Amino acid sequence: MPSRYGIDIEHRVHAAADAHVALAAAVIALAAWWRPDPHWILVLTGLGALIAIAILRRPRIVQVIAVLTCLAAVASVRGDQAWQALEPDQLGQWQGWTTVMRDPEPSFGAWRVVLQVDGERFEVREYGRASGLRISRWQVGERKLVSGTRRALDADRVSWVAPQHIVGRFDIDWVADEGAGAALHRFTNRVRDAVTRASTQLGAPHDALYLGLVVGDDRNQPDEMVERFRASGLSHLTAVSGQNVAFVLAAAGPLLRLLSAWWRWAFTCALILWFVAFTRFEPSILRAGVMAGLTATAFVVGRPQRPVRIVALSVIALVTVDPLLVSSIGFWLSVGATLGVTTVGPWLARRLHRLGPLALPAGITLGAQLGVALPALLVFQRLPLVSLPANVLAVPVAGVVMLYGLPAGLVAANVPAMAGAVMAPVDVGVRWVDTVAIVASALEPSAPWVVMGWVLVGIGVAAAVWHGRGSS
Repeated sequence: MPSRYGIDIEHRVHAAADAHVALAAAVIALAAWWRPDPHWILVLTGLGALIAIAILRRPRIVQVIAVLTCLAAVASVRGDQAWQALEPDQLGQWQGWTTVMRDPEPSFGAWRVVLQVDGERFEVREYGRASGLRISRWQVGERKLVSGTRRALDADRVSWVAPQHIVGRFDIDWVADEGAGAALHRFTNRVRDAVTRASTQLGAPHDALYLGLVVGDDRNQPDEMVERFRASGLSHLTAVSGQNVAFVLAAAGPLLRLLSAWWRWAFTCALILWFVAFTRFEPSILRAGVMAGLTATAFVVGRPQRPVRIVALSVIALVTVDPLLVSSIGFWLSVGATLGVTTVGPWLARRLHRLGPLALPAGITLGAQLGVALPALLVFQRLPLVSLPANVLAVPVAGVVMLYGLPAGLVAANVPAMAGAVMAPVDVGVRWVDTVAIVASALEPSAPWVVMGWVLVGIGVAAAVWHGRGSS
């Protein structure tokens, strides 16, 4: 069948099954997190190979075990290297040029920012109105001439900031000069500034929600808004991920279709890279960006892949390059939700066909909730029951805001006379999403009833699937 890149695609049988690739991703992630001694990996592998040959008489299993062993050993070594790199090379007084690596954000009564100091990342905390005001306007990529002291992190802080590659804290004495940074950062910062200016048309707190939906910037959301989105199971909407990438590519689709296949692929990858930089290389957007790039590459070479394989390959690539991602809850929520949406969701939707037009959103929502259930329960100790109706009601409207909100914000910022009219649909959409969160969080029952509710949902879905299977 023809691909989006104008190339005829044949059905091909791949050497490695999707299940094997998924297993490889799981092994790499586990080894990077656990970091076992590679010698023990070899010993256990030898035992497994002997069992496969002597008892099971399955030589192919030996091949799979050998490949998984190599991957586990590499991941374990890479994990050790990544954690050892979190030890600062040198502490004490330092003066020179630094680079802002993360946008400033309020944190426990202070303003927090991450600077790259002499090739290593240090977090800065500034207390007080004057100091906070000084750094609150800094942006990723900007250069700052500073003087200060590099100090070690508290022991309980190390693992918390490990996914950000932070090796210590930096106490600033003075800031003397600044520069705009590299061209990519200057461009992305100008676009973000324009979108931020456009958000003022909405008023607080919906301006902050708009920025969260469109660019994943939730720094200025009030605590009450953050809590109600968590309580309603809608907090994922303000974490930029695959949906945002898909909408950006969809918006650029008419222009991309004018190009030949390989130029289309090149511009697609460039657009993905820019959007990942625009949204600050967060773990969820890294996963989405790599998946989008792999999907585009698979299409252009005429070898389309199933979503589960693309997810697994993305995990393999990202964890191999940056093993510290296994410590990021945002990364695992993104991976889990994507697996749920692309595998379980469509499967459920086909079996819930009696729901009519609600079958697809119900199946996708249930799949996403199943995908994030384990990390959400382990870290946040809750899985809101109201997330099911809340997502069905909020996600389609949030999707429209994501698709329309970025170009609308750019127009509003650059053509002030049209700002009110252009941003009016965004205002309606943002208010709808927030209203759903308010109502859903208020309706969320207490813990015992939540458990009972999920049990009933499980029974209902199982019955519907069984009935649908029998009638098909």
